[in-house]
Amino acid sequence: MRAQHPRIAILGGGIGGLAASAFLYREGMSATVYEQASELKEIGAGLVVAPNAARLLRRLGVMDGLAERAVRLDTGWEFRRWEDGTVLSAEDLASSCEELYGEHTYTAHRADLLAALRSAVPGDVRLGKRCVGITVGDGGLPVLRFADGETTEPDIVIGADGIHSVVRGAVTEPSPAVYSGYCAFRALVPSERAPAFARRPAQTLWIGPGHHLVHYPVSAGRFVNLVAFAPAGDDVVESWTATATVREFLAEFATWDARLTDLIQAAGTPGRWALLDRAPLRRWTRGPVTLLGDAAHPMFPFFAQGAAQAIEDAAVLARCVADRPGDPLGALRRYERLRIPRTTRLQEASHARASVNHLPDGPEQQARDASFADADPLKANAWIYAYDPEHALAETSA
Repeated sequence: MRAQHPRIAILGGGIGGLAASAFLYREGMSATVYEQASELKEIGAGLVVAPNAARLLRRLGVMDGLAERAVRLDTGWEFRRWEDGTVLSAEDLASSCEELYGEHTYTAHRADLLAALRSAVPGDVRLGKRCVGITVGDGGLPVLRFADGETTEPDIVIGADGIHSVVRGAVTEPSPAVYSGYCAFRALVPSERAPAFARRPAQTLWIGPGHHLVHYPVSAGRFVNLVAFAPAGDDVVESWTATATVREFLAEFATWDARLTDLIQAAGTPGRWALLDRAPLRRWTRGPVTLLGDAAHPMFPFFAQGAAQAIEDAAVLARCVADRPGDPLGALRRYERLRIPRTTRLQEASHARASVNHLPDGPEQQARDASFADADPLKANAWIYAYDPEHALAETSA
């Protein structure tokens, strides 16, 4: 160690990387964020800010600002049948969520969450910095090499660089992500063009054979976020910037409730990308190098927890390093030990949800639909929403 506090490099300036920087600053430490893009922006569309994420964002002091640009949900887990919109179940979030978990549930545009996190990062964010290699030098310090020829030797490297992480290859054996067989269509529909049923402060999931579709308002109600999942064709690419046509989108849902086809027709040019799949890792850390967010645990979006888990990672990692500022290796091992069981469970639960949502019509589908009448997903998922990583940390020895 060359100073009282470790020198920390974060690769990736997305939600996970900025959250890590913000939580480190909250703990009295600084970090340098290296982002390969020339500007900080989130290409995606909407996301759910569940109570477990909102709780941590409030501790960062950014939740009130985000709430001005987000939508507080009155209804969630509103499952509807694909062909006629029959409501199979719906959760009254307005009256239950804060009582159960101390926070509401919100939906937000990813760019708004990114801006909120950036406001809590007074430290160094360096743009246009693409890392091309990581080695650990003779002194035990990691050496980062960038495409522009610059090198740096921090005490800790945090890989928050997504599912195609460069850092991941320095931690575990390289293995390519595999295609899941699903693709996702996404679009933002201006609220003035969206049907009234989609403008409600509700998270609605239409489920049917081999497909499902989700919609909810974002950006203080100015847009409706639309994301749909379907079998992937051979020509689907894995890219946030790939597009489809409205005709292709409609073709996947042509026999569904006419209200949905109206919503899709209002979508403009939709994006379409293939969902990638990775098995859970058994370790995230090697020496002074660790992983965070999608670099560590990419998960299907069917529990809407990808961003939330990256934020949880960031809070735990920052506290672990703060507890052991002179022992970064021990701090990273503790972080890994605390986070892997939870994120693995969520990866597996999200993976299993696809088969439940996509059942073909028949006895299994009828039993599933009947089970929704007795379900209370808000309480059933208390293991997700009630979890407080800082309380979990307090229960373990430093």
